[in-house]
Amino acid sequence: MRIALGLEYDGSAFNGWQSQPDVPSVQAALQAALSGIAEETIAVTAAGRTDTGVHALEQVVHFDTAATRPLTAWVRGANALLPHSIAVLWAHAVPDQFHARFSAQARSYQYVLINRPSRLGVHHDKAGWFHAPLDVQKMREAAQCLLGEHDFSAFRAAECQAKTPVKTLTQLDIRSHGETIIFDLTANAFLHHMVRNIVGCLVYIGKGKHPPQWLREVLQGCDRSRAAPTFAPDGLYLRRISYDEKWGLPQAG
Repeated sequence: MRIALGLEYDGSAFNGWQSQPDVPSVQAALQAALSGIAEETIAVTAAGRTDTGVHALEQVVHFDTAATRPLTAWVRGANALLPHSIAVLWAHAVPDQFHARFSAQARSYQYVLINRPSRLGVHHDKAGWFHAPLDVQKMREAAQCLLGEHDFSAFRAAECQAKTPVKTLTQLDIRSHGETIIFDLTANAFLHHMVRNIVGCLVYIGKGKHPPQWLREVLQGCDRSRAAPTFAPDGLYLRRISYDEKWGLPQAG
């Protein structure tokens, strides 16, 4: 039987999603909890990996098991065994053809940035921070050039393993609420560090280091060295994985 799960987690205490020797990971914690419920070794596959310090509002995974359990066991039972910073939101039986990663149609990320002179206290590890005033309107103007299908090599980490740098970005909205700036991005797929590198460039424009048209030049140049440094992971959230309705997944939305 194949089961899909939706989960949320605070990535502050983990070295990213993927299991690694001798360091805590979200994948290892989830697999241990599910193996306890199934009374067999469980291996999970995620829709996408998140880096150290990155959070998820709704990650989607799947796993195969010979164990027969009610769906509530994969939710309540797993949550009883998981660290408090990880929670299973829902469980759903799916056909063997479903794959958390390859069946996904789009991924959505959100970056939360606090823009104020003083460093963060309460929101430390939960939001990014920039001390100097940012011009949100100029950042919005610059962001428009990234929408559509492009070669995003300029925003790609050196260790990225994606087969192609060409991705289709369908959403890049920037909202401000007082001292909080929220970036919402949706694409068919993202390159490693792509969101954080885009946010870094937009911050450069917002603080006046470059004009809005500079972002188009960076994009067309396909050269990572011309872009801004990678922004901090603290404010990055995997917000949603979108699938065809035929799978019937009860996503949190």
